[in-house]
Amino acid sequence: MTAPHHVAVIDIGKTNAKLALVDLPSLTEIAVLTRPNTVQAGPPYPHYDVDGHWAFLLEGLGQFQREHGIDAVSVTTHGACAALLDGAGGLATPIVDYEHIYPEPVCQAYDAMRPDFSETGSPRLAGGLNIGAQLHWLFSQDPGLRDRTAQIVTYPQYWGHRLTGKAATDVTSLGCHSDLWNPFDQGFSSLVAALGLQDKIAPVRRPGDVLGTVSRDVADRTGLRPDTPVSVGIHDSNASLYPYVASREGPISVVSTGTWVIVMSMSGDGGSATLDPVRDTLVNVNALEQAVPSARFMGGREFEVIQQGQTVTPTPSDVEEVLSAPLMLLPSVEQGTGPFQGRQMAWQGGEPPVGSGVRSAALSFYLALMTHTCLDLVTGAGPTIVEGPFARNPLYLAMLQAITGRPVLTNGAVTGTSIGAAMLFREDTVVPRLDPVETDFDVPSLRRYADLWTEHVRPS
Repeated sequence: MTAPHHVAVIDIGKTNAKLALVDLPSLTEIAVLTRPNTVQAGPPYPHYDVDGHWAFLLEGLGQFQREHGIDAVSVTTHGACAALLDGAGGLATPIVDYEHIYPEPVCQAYDAMRPDFSETGSPRLAGGLNIGAQLHWLFSQDPGLRDRTAQIVTYPQYWGHRLTGKAATDVTSLGCHSDLWNPFDQGFSSLVAALGLQDKIAPVRRPGDVLGTVSRDVADRTGLRPDTPVSVGIHDSNASLYPYVASREGPISVVSTGTWVIVMSMSGDGGSATLDPVRDTLVNVNALEQAVPSARFMGGREFEVIQQGQTVTPTPSDVEEVLSAPLMLLPSVEQGTGPFQGRQMAWQGGEPPVGSGVRSAALSFYLALMTHTCLDLVTGAGPTIVEGPFARNPLYLAMLQAITGRPVLTNGAVTGTSIGAAMLFREDTVVPRLDPVETDFDVPSLRRYADLWTEHVRPS
């Protein structure tokens, strides 16, 4: 297949749904549209507004086709999400929000059947962050659902199914702390049989395969050519990682930022022996089916909680005040995830006012220090590549570079995942343009601050 020129990328994140148009030869974004990913309260339970997203996507695809032309469509979404399809191809039940919390007896029953971390590389996570827990709860609270379910697809492939009518799952979504996948044997875990889903899960494919072409209905509603190919699709953090998986020489670490900060180490050690599931480390699976040691925390969510919608740019005097006081934010803002789970957030040196530059500076340093903690947990090595919104935060980048002692590079794409998802249609290994971080901040001062923060968070 000749490589397409313009690739439309559907990117459904936890906070926003996006549609980006990528110029594939130059690996640049031509246009980006977004809408909030607002969770519907119910009934029957909190779920995603897929019909609202679908109307938004069809309108955006039509706009991009009229203004630029679309040669192919790729899909990337957040993980921890599966769709249950009925015999007609519609939803057998709404797609549950992964943050929904299940009754304790249901959780205990699931804990008794889920495989060990040594088999799956998946830690036990809250709510439905393990897809296996979602499926167990859905079937337990709706006795007729199993019979109504013809196929189960992971979230990128749900959108691919709506575009093409073809059903699949992909290795990166199944390998994203689902409990359903064994990343070491590259096949289903024992949980699939325990749940009785051997014949329900759609065929497993690699993200770069072509799922199919757009349906006649989609072509009619958007103006796309009926032969427009659609990729199988990829988990969003793995979309950020993909360009470097295909082309890397030597170890690298990739930090994908958004609602979640996902730290992935490509050091050649794909095992789980040194990972600690209690600290939210896990094994992801990349687009080539390789096991990838990873760690994470809800950095984007924590940013929103602390800033309360009043973000300001710190001045040099704000930064100096934070470093000299010193004024620190200690973990964890989101206590249910990350490397310091269950620990109560605290301000050291007094809490600065909401909307102040001092607060923004301290928060930026906190996010960098949390990222560094995650890098240490997965034995990060080589240059650190930062994707997504935090790549535009100079204080975050300066602190991260100072404390790792390794180069930090940024990818300035508006939607960090869109380039990697579009590259599923490239057969070569061109890497997006990366910019080295250059800073005038005093590195010894940053390191002293980091050392003190580390002392405060060290277990007693």
